[in-house]
Amino acid sequence: MSAPVIIGISGGTGSGKSTIADAIQKEVKDHITIIMQDSYYKNFSHLSIKERSKINFDHPETIDTELFIKHIELLKKNVPVEIPIYDFKTHTRTSKTVLKKPSKIIILEGILLFENEKLRNLMDIKIFVDTDADIRILRRIERDMNERGRDLDSIIKQYRETVQPMHIEFVEPSKRFANVIIPEGGFNKIGIDMIAAKIREIVV
Repeated sequence: MSAPVIIGISGGTGSGKSTIADAIQKEVKDHITIIMQDSYYKNFSHLSIKERSKINFDHPETIDTELFIKHIELLKKNVPVEIPIYDFKTHTRTSKTVLKKPSKIIILEGILLFENEKLRNLMDIKIFVDTDADIRILRRIERDMNERGRDLDSIIKQYRETVQPMHIEFVEPSKRFANVIIPEGGFNKIGIDMIAAKIREIVV
């Protein structure tokens, strides 16, 4: 079996990264494994809940990039890996994992994918999803309230204090490393169709 093709999908919070990854998987169907960078947050169980709530989760240092890179390297060698499962309500890594097997296409998804050079160099195709900030914050609010049990005030506070500053410092500058930039995320059907067509060429 040949080495998998690694596709990175990055962009700001709420930009539509997951929508594009899911749309590509739907178009191509088989031969795809999707791995979220969010699964690789470091385990902060040694800190109190109050201390965890103050952590800047939009900074690269909160990601266990070493483990992330190790797993991608193993998948490129067609070796299955056990992906961590992260609890976003408690900001801790659970004791459970999920098995991910190698496939022809591996899609990585996360806001900080292109920030780390070693991680970047493992990707064959780099896609940046470029969506306006007002749309992204609305999506962030909806996601955090519905999926992570957070209240509106805490979401807005975090956005102002860490999410937006880190986007400006790390995420937006990483756009220059992308091979393809897709405006408006999951609403850009033409962009998704073009990427899906390219992937179909690879898996045939």
